[in-house]
Amino acid sequence: MASPVTPQFTGARRRLIDELRGKGISDMAVLRALDLVPRHQFVPTGVRHRAYEDAPLPIGNGQTISQPWVHATYLQTLHLSGSEQVLEIGTGSGYQTALLAQLCRHVYSVERIRPLLETARDAITACGIANVSLLCGDGTVGWPEYAPYDAILVSAGSPDVPQPLLDQLAAGGRLMVPVGGRDDQRLMEITRSGDEFQSREVSDVRFVPLVGKHGWDTA
Repeated sequence: MASPVTPQFTGARRRLIDELRGKGISDMAVLRALDLVPRHQFVPTGVRHRAYEDAPLPIGNGQTISQPWVHATYLQTLHLSGSEQVLEIGTGSGYQTALLAQLCRHVYSVERIRPLLETARDAITACGIANVSLLCGDGTVGWPEYAPYDAILVSAGSPDVPQPLLDQLAAGGRLMVPVGGRDDQRLMEITRSGDEFQSREVSDVRFVPLVGKHGWDTA
C-alpha cells in the first residue's frame, strides 16, 4: 500500500484525477491507484512542483517520467484483476511500477540504467510497496526466470516487438509496447492465443528509445 500523499499536494492530485476523467479514464481501480501513489516522490526535487501536471517530466540520465494520461491509458487498457504476474520493461522513475503494484499480484521490472533503478527502488520502498522485484539489465530480453507473464508493459519506443517478450507472454496474456521510430510510435496491444498473436493500435505516443539487443543499438 502506498503511503499517504503529502497534504500540500492533495488538491493538485485531485485536479489531475479530474482531468484524466475528462480525457476518458474511467476505470475506478486505475483512478484509485493514481490517488494512492504519490507521483511527487518519483520525480526530482527541481520539478516536484509540477508532479501533478498531466505532462512528462525529466528524471535524469536522458530519461523522462511519462505523462499520467499515458500511464492511465496503459493500465485501463489492460483491465488487471489483481491476480496477475506482470513484467515491466523500463522501470524509469518507478512510478508506473508503483501503480502496477496496486493493480496486480506481483510486478517484475527491468531497468538498464542503474542510477535510475536505485532511485526508483528508494521511492517504491518509501511508499511501503512490497510486491515488486527489480532487475538491472537489458529489458529487451525480458526476465525469463519468472515467465510466463499475464501482462507485459514496455515503457520505451521499440523499432519492432522484441521476440523474447512475445515468448514470455502467457496464453491469453497481453503485451503493451510502443512501436515505430525514435521520436514517434504507435502504442500496440498484442494478445497471445496459443502460438498466435493478435495486435491492435491503441494510440499515438512518444517515448524515449528502447535500447538493447532487440531494440535500438544506442540511445
